[in-house]
Amino acid sequence: MSSPPRKLFGTDGIRGTANLDPMTAETALRLGQAAGLMFTRGSHRHKVVIGKDTRLSGYMLEPALTAGFIGAGMDVTLVGPLPTPAIAMLTRSLRADLGVMLSASHNPYEDNGIKLFGPDGVKLSDTTEAAIEALMASDIRHRLAPSAALGRASRLDDAPGRYIEAAKASFPRGLRLDSLKIVVDCANGAAYRVAPTVLWELGAEVVPIGVSPDGFNINRGCGSTVPETLCAQVLEQGAHLGIALDGDADRLIMADERGELIDGDQILALIARSWGAAGRLSGGGIVATVMSNLGLERFVAGLGLTLHRTKVGDRYVAERMREAGINVGGEQSGHMILSDFATTGDGLLAALQVLAVIVEEGRPASEVCRAFTALPQLLRNVRFAGASPLGQAPIRDAIATAEARLAGAGRLLIRESGTEPLIRVMAEAEDEQLVLRVVDELCEIIAAAARPKESAA
Repeated sequence: MSSPPRKLFGTDGIRGTANLDPMTAETALRLGQAAGLMFTRGSHRHKVVIGKDTRLSGYMLEPALTAGFIGAGMDVTLVGPLPTPAIAMLTRSLRADLGVMLSASHNPYEDNGIKLFGPDGVKLSDTTEAAIEALMASDIRHRLAPSAALGRASRLDDAPGRYIEAAKASFPRGLRLDSLKIVVDCANGAAYRVAPTVLWELGAEVVPIGVSPDGFNINRGCGSTVPETLCAQVLEQGAHLGIALDGDADRLIMADERGELIDGDQILALIARSWGAAGRLSGGGIVATVMSNLGLERFVAGLGLTLHRTKVGDRYVAERMREAGINVGGEQSGHMILSDFATTGDGLLAALQVLAVIVEEGRPASEVCRAFTALPQLLRNVRFAGASPLGQAPIRDAIATAEARLAGAGRLLIRESGTEPLIRVMAEAEDEQLVLRVVDELCEIIAAAARPKESAA
């Protein structure tokens, strides 16, 4: 039985421009009330953990959510700016009923978002999100807590320290980072304090950048979506490698000592090879999305493992991992899920696993982190207004033609973004010129179909 449609929730929670519908204080209040009512089950004292990144709008949404949860009878624990995976971890360790992260991840400061975690630290399913949305649309005033049963709010001052210790515990005992000089770009986001601290306490010489948030500069000219900054700093500092996180630190991109990028596919390949050799890989494979390079699939097959593909979104990667009993999964964009340590993507934990291999093998990152040769792959976005143009006949015909041209030689993927009004066009094949032609032609046709039609005179 299919779940009811969702209008507020997208691929990764609710997201939008701050102080415009739906990312308003009113929505946050309503969400707190509805989610609070859904997760106040049983007679125990109910609790929700709320974290955020460094966006200015967090100061508006955090108290609105807090008021909603308190009105539903839940106690609220506020932890301030922390990575998304830290909120998932704290939700479990504090025995909370619900966890909330306020972040729009890699988006600019104008946007914000709300991500929800269940008591197991796992992102809520589409079905649960749809049920919350339906409850938000109903009249729930009579179901809110009476005056004597209102919740309370408190702040957990040692929350960063708890996450720091958990992150360090994921690094192999007996290894240290004393010999490495590491640039870490925290995107002026949620990990600006914890990530440099973890690396420094493990012995590295740390060059921190993107660690001066002011409410407006999150992801601006820095972080995993602007990796040029990291690459330039690695070269300028003569570092052994660089680590770039995004605004909520659940995504990781790296750079080797030559300033060349290491994407999520290469990181997945390295961890699969390392954990497989050590007997730590469970489920006989790894999980990636439809965006991951065909070169990764071939590399994994060469190890005698299976690559399971899902639709885009780390929540879907995590769901497939649980279904198949697999403990390593991720996305080309840098979301890495290592379920031995975390329930959701954690850029810092994934970086530590890569660093462990570099230390153990005593070779430079440029050698260790190039597990396979990627096939030429090109991704472009086409923005549209109003309804998606993908259902139009000329676009369907063009996609069919492109698929026929790539048959047996590569892949074509056309999809709508789950967070923005974009059509994403991706192709990959051995022939780079063919990939370029296919993507150019499709983008041109989609863009023409997406243009508003001029009214007749």
